[in-house]
Formats: sequence, structure tokens, C-alpha cells
Amino acid sequence: MRGAMEQEPEVLLQEARENVEAAQSYRRELGQRLQGLREAQRQIKESASQTRDVLKQHFSDLKGTLGKLLDERLVTLLQEVDTIEQETIKPLDDCQKLIEHGVSTADDLVREGEIAILGGKEEQNDKLWNFTKKASHIQLDSLPEVPLLVDVPCLSAQLDDSILNIVKDHIFKHGTVASRPPVQIEELIEKPGGIIVRWCKVDDDFTAQDYRLQFRKCTANHFEDVYVGSDTEFIVLHIDPNVDYQFRVCARGDGRQEWSPWSVPQTGHSTLVPHEWTPGFEGYSLSSRRNIALRNDAESSGVLYSSAPTYFCGQTLTFRVETVGQPDRRDSIGVCAEKQNGCDSLQRDQAVCISTNGAVFVNGKEMTNQLPAVTSGSTVTFDIEAVTLGTANNSEGGNAKLRVTISSSNREVVFDWLLDQSCGSLYFGCSFFYPGWKVLVF
Repeated sequence: MRGAMEQEPEVLLQEARENVEAAQSYRRELGQRLQGLREAQRQIKESASQTRDVLKQHFSDLKGTLGKLLDERLVTLLQEVDTIEQETIKPLDDCQKLIEHGVSTADDLVREGEIAILGGKEEQNDKLWNFTKKASHIQLDSLPEVPLLVDVPCLSAQLDDSILNIVKDHIFKHGTVASRPPVQIEELIEKPGGIIVRWCKVDDDFTAQDYRLQFRKCTANHFEDVYVGSDTEFIVLHIDPNVDYQFRVCARGDGRQEWSPWSVPQTGHSTLVPHEWTPGFEGYSLSSRRNIALRNDAESSGVLYSSAPTYFCGQTLTFRVETVGQPDRRDSIGVCAEKQNGCDSLQRDQAVCISTNGAVFVNGKEMTNQLPAVTSGSTVTFDIEAVTLGTANNSEGGNAKLRVTISSSNREVVFDWLLDQSCGSLYFGCSFFYPGWKVLVF
């Protein structure tokens, strides 16, 4: 009984420590959830504020544009009124001048005739004779024709009031407010010099026709388009290592012209050093980032290697053939344990490669299985995993065994590659005997 009493404080102390640890863990979990809650609140408030600004700006622009279009239409119609008025009033003005001239002539003739009639007898005969002669030269029975009112224009404005209802219907249906975009970014996968972006639909009722992916450095103000198409993943290249980038995606519904709201931006970066070809190698021209090699017309002195052994087991090494030249069975694309100057191909010891005709070589020996021939747009991937690390007395004759998977055109070959010694990293390379081949590596 006494022993139990002596142990009880220790048990209570242990329980107290466990409760404190549980409370601390609970506090941390609550803190993380509180942080997530605050981020969700901030997203709602910021997106609501941005949506208000977008709506106000859009409808302000729309109001200005509609006002401008209405003003332009009014000017056009007023010009039509002016043209019709000017063209139809001119003949009537000319007729008016002719009539007014006739009235003036008739008034003068009346006055002259009255004077001749009332004149003295001595002068009367001469005045009457002159008046009669003058009157005979004036066609007093010739009157200009005045058009009837039904024969002259009577301008009026023809305005269809139904346009107000049409515009009203369109305005009331114009624009929507979406609480959730129909597509979201699902995954960001770092690659050497790039990031693979994958996205998916989150609205089952939305039928997507195209997707639009944008990205920017987190320090930049504006996003830029990097992909538009029907695929749901894309590798964004030219990514600087250890720099944060933001990505967002939207979709266009089947048969629609407008794009959906943007997804929630996702931030990602790549810690992997970009793959680069060795610069200054005769026979090959490189892009500014040295990830694209073009076989030019100059004489080649052998294999173009990577500038450093930047491929590590567990990664996926990808070659994309941008353009093709004349194939040769000695062509090669692959990886190797070390550079060997003077070799004209990777079809040698301590290397694995694929030729442009699809043949696969392991340590210089051609395998029975082969892949489809390489064509423009072909993508060849290498996935290598370490299987065993042996000793110099390994019964299989090698110090390292690597499991290699080469894939191309939805087909793959898998084999074990024996090396003389283990390698923490590998070189990659290519060789083409004829110009025109262009290869991107990532």
C-alpha cells in the first residue's frame, strides 16, 4: 500500500507530461487550422474585392463604349438628314428664285402698263406700242411647275423601340459571378529547368473545350500565357532554379468563346539544376539556355555531352526531338557514366542509348527489343533506379546495377545496366551524323 502511494506521484507526473504534450500538439494543430482559416478568409475577401473592381471597371468601360457607339450612330443619322435635306431642297430653292423673279418682272410690267394707259394722248400711242412690244416678249402664260406636297420628301425618324427590350435582355444576362472556378491546378512537379503543371476539372457539369495556362515570377505584376490547348498538363520550361513562380489555369466551355474564371494561383519552384549541353562543341549550335542542341552543317567530332553530370537516379530525363534530319544507324541519344572523347556514338561501353531507328544499345550491345523510330515531335524518356551496389568481385562482373526504362511513343523497354563502378550522377549525350536534328533536354 505504501509502495503504491510512493509510485502514484510518478504516475501522475508522467500523465501530466503526456497531457502537456497532447495539449501542445493540439495547440499546434489548432494554430495550423487557424492559419488555414485566415488564408481562406483572406482569399474570399481579396477575390471579392478584385471581383468588385473588375465588375465596376468592365461596366464603366461598357457604358463608355455604348455611349460612344450611340453618339456615332446619332451623327450618322443626322448626316443622312442633312444630305437628304440639301439634295431635295435645292431644286425647290431654284424654283423659288425663278418664281420670285417672275413676280418682280410682272410687277414691273403692271406698273409700266398702268402708266402707258394713263398717259397723255400725245405720248400714249408710243408708250402703248412699247408696252405691247415688251409684253409680247414675256411669256405671261408660262408658269413654273410646283411639285405637290406628296411628291416631295417628308423626313421622319424610324426608330424601333424593341431594341430597348433586346438590349435590356442582353444587359440583364450579361456577366456572372462564380464562387468557384470549374478547373483547379492539381499538382506541380519540379524538373531540371522546368515545372510540370497538372490541372483537373472540379465542376462535373462543366464541359471543357480548351484550357489556358499562365505563369509569372512571384515578383512580377502580370501573368503571361504559356499554353492553350486540350491537354491537362504542360511542362513550363525556362524556369530559373530556386525562384518562386505562380501558375493559374482557366477553361473555355464547349461551344463558348469566353474563358472561365481563373483557378486559385499556386506557387511552385524547382530546386533542380537545369540540364545543359556543352557549349562550343563543333557540329552543334545551342540555344541561349543551352537546353536545345541543333546539329548544324559543320563536321562533328563525336558525341555532344552534357556540360556536367546533372542526371541523378530516381529522376526522369526527357529528350524531345524538335526537328529531324537524315537518320543514320550510328545516331544516339542516351546517358553514360563518363565522357569519352573520340567516340562517334553512345553505342559503346558504360552507356545506354537509343538510335534514331529505334534500336536500343546497352554497353555497346544492341538489344533484341527496340522502340519506334524517332520522328519530329518524338519524346524519349529515361528513368533509372539503383538496384544493387556490389564489389569488384561481383559475380555479374560489375560494381553497380541500374534498372533502366526507356520510353518512346507509348512503348518502353526495361533492362538492367551493369557499370564498372557506382555513379552518383550521370552524363547525357547525343550524336547525329547528318544535320537538321534538334533536341531539347529537360
